[in-house]
Amino acid sequence: MMGWLLINLSVLAKSIQDGTLSKSMILFQLFCALYILDYFVHEEFMTSTWDIIAERLGFMLVFGDLVWIPFTFSIQGWWLLVNEVELTTAAVIANCLVFLIGYMVFRGANKQKHVFKKNPKAPIWGKPPKVIGGKLLASGYWGIARHCNYLGDLLLALSFSLPCGISSPIPYFYPIYLLILLIWRERRDESRCAEKYKEIWAEYRKRVPWRILPYVY
Repeated sequence: MMGWLLINLSVLAKSIQDGTLSKSMILFQLFCALYILDYFVHEEFMTSTWDIIAERLGFMLVFGDLVWIPFTFSIQGWWLLVNEVELTTAAVIANCLVFLIGYMVFRGANKQKHVFKKNPKAPIWGKPPKVIGGKLLASGYWGIARHCNYLGDLLLALSFSLPCGISSPIPYFYPIYLLILLIWRERRDESRCAEKYKEIWAEYRKRVPWRILPYVY
C-alpha cells in the first residue's frame, strides 16, 4: 500500500513538473490517497478479512502485495500523464458520489463485521443485530448481501478509473481485474462457509439470497 502511494506521488510530481496537472489527475490522486491512508487508520479491521483468515502466506500474497498492487493499481496515473482528459462538472460530481458510496459500503461493512466478532451484541445501525445460529451476522450491510464489502471495494476501484474517461480500457484494468478476483474469492468463501457452518450457512443464504449486488448477483 505504501509502494502504491509512493508511485502515485511520483506520478503526481511528474505531472506538476510537466505542467499537465488536471482535474482528472487530482481526483485520481485524492481518491487513492484517502483509500490508502484509511487502510492504515483502520488497519485493525484487516484481521477480520479473507486475506488474514483464509489465505495462506505464499507467492500470491507476497508477490501481490509487494509487486502487483503498487505497479498495477497505479496504471491510471501513468495513463493520465500522456493522455489529456477534460471532465465536466457533472462528471466530477458523479465520480465523487461513486467514491463516497463505495467507501461508505466498503468501510461500513468491514467495520460491522469486525465489531460483531468482538462484541456479538453490539447494535448495528442502532438496532440489536440479527444473528443466525449464534454465529452469522444478518444485519446491516450483511443483511443486504453476503459479500457486500466486495461491492464497496468494486465501486472504489471504479472511482479510481472514472477520472480517465471512457476513451480507453487501459485505465480500467484495476476494476476489471478486481471484479474477476472478488467473484473467484467469493465462490471460494461460499464453499468454505458451507463446509464450516453447514445448515447455518444454508439458512443464511435463504435469509440473504444476494451474493454481492442485490437483485443482480
